[in-house]
Amino acid sequence: MTRPAAFLTRRALLGSAAAGALVASAATLTPSPLRADEPLRVAGIYTVPVEQQWVSRIHLAAETAAERGDITYTFTENVSNTDYARVMREYAEAGVQLIVGEVFGVEQEAREVAAEYPNVAFLMGSSFLEDDALPNFAVFDNYIQDAAYLTGLIAGAMTESANIGMVGGFPIPEVNRLMHAFMAGAREVNPEIRFQVAFIGSWFDPPRAKETAFGMIEAGADVMYAERFGVADAAQERGVLAIGNVIDTQPDYPDTVVASAIWHFEPTLDAAIAAVKAGEFVAANYGVYSYMIHGGSSLSPLGTFEGRVPEEIMALVAQREQEILDGTFVVEINDDEPRSGG
Repeated sequence: MTRPAAFLTRRALLGSAAAGALVASAATLTPSPLRADEPLRVAGIYTVPVEQQWVSRIHLAAETAAERGDITYTFTENVSNTDYARVMREYAEAGVQLIVGEVFGVEQEAREVAAEYPNVAFLMGSSFLEDDALPNFAVFDNYIQDAAYLTGLIAGAMTESANIGMVGGFPIPEVNRLMHAFMAGAREVNPEIRFQVAFIGSWFDPPRAKETAFGMIEAGADVMYAERFGVADAAQERGVLAIGNVIDTQPDYPDTVVASAIWHFEPTLDAAIAAVKAGEFVAANYGVYSYMIHGGSSLSPLGTFEGRVPEEIMALVAQREQEILDGTFVVEINDDEPRSGG
């Protein structure tokens, strides 16, 4: 995601995780509902390559929907912020019915385009919530704090130095809540853990993330929280462990990455597709579909670390996961910037 460092605030998040609690405008899109078997025309606009971990999950969900025949899908990647509005207009003019993307660095311009095309649905990664004045503009992000908390339980059991390093992109709410959830899980297992927290000021700068991680490892961290690419490389080279984020990176780091918090964009996209097809798409916070209770996030399999995490910890992980799914345990949401310390 390409988001400026200064973009660190937004309106308050919705309080409920239930899909029925989506706050939505009463206005809906003008077009009549499509036939159930008619594929929806969908376009993706991305500021980074589709291989980048965050965007890759959106791209995968769209390709899956296209393979099912629910949509036709085209996309443009590596779109600069200065070109973003132009590409949005081009897709809208071409008859695309649902545009998916990320507008963190172009909020105002993107919303202006959406206002010009009220018959086009826009589902955009955003640091703001829905705008009732734009009934065709819905927002989302990877709110995977449930899975991040579970990885924290595992990390808390795997650290021997009680020192965990955490490297993030920017201290924006969407990242902060994942870090806090991870930290809460680790502290539940070991209240004495000390955290080293740093942000590299970029969404894709593996060398900088790697160097930052090296510094934390030299300062005693033996488990690294890899919110950004490059951290797992440092952990692998120094022989310490890492926890992944958004995608499962264990296949690339089989002796390093213990577990990952996985984002599944399919529930988010499928809900939007169904709404547009039914003529019921409205301004809403689709971010809640990233919650584990909706299938939007999960803990990756232990894979090469099967049997290496203490059994009692995995029993606790299984218990907490079931409680999250049952709604009897709610991972605390804390969007404040995390700080280093105990």
